Amino acid sequence: MPEACDISKRPENPDQNPSPEEITGILKSVKRIAVVGLSNKPERDSYRVGLYMKKNGYEIIPVHPNITEWDGQKAYKSVLDIPGKIDMVDMFVRADNIDALVSEINEKKPDVVWFQLGIVNNIAAQALRASGATVVQNKCVKIEHANLI
Repeated sequence: MPEACDISKRPENPDQNPSPEEITGILKSVKRIAVVGLSNKPERDSYRVGLYMKKNGYEIIPVHPNITEWDGQKAYKSVLDIPGKIDMVDMFVRADNIDALVSEINEKKPDVVWFQLGIVNNIAAQALRASGATVVQNKCVKIEHANLI
């Protein structure tokens, strides 16, 4: 899997993205973030980004089919397994794997779905927007938080 915050990756361009002001609003309003593909390996970007966001006051909910916990927290196999409302789903999966997750994400109804840096899937983004989610593509949530908050 490519590293999601590696700025050398050049995916297709997102069809649309929120403005920096809108991203600032997102980062100030969300509290519960489900991180799909969150690794328990400290050398992985998903681990470092999750830890950074947790240290900055966000509740991080790990979602990964192959781990049972992350940083002492229970991991879930699917976003549908997570109890309660999710404010944001942060995607650390390959762009071509997102299509298979759209229906379960739409069923959970998060306010925001964030595709990490290097990840663009305009078809999935359109389907998520059609269900009411704001979609951010090809941006690292850690970098955006550090720059805007």
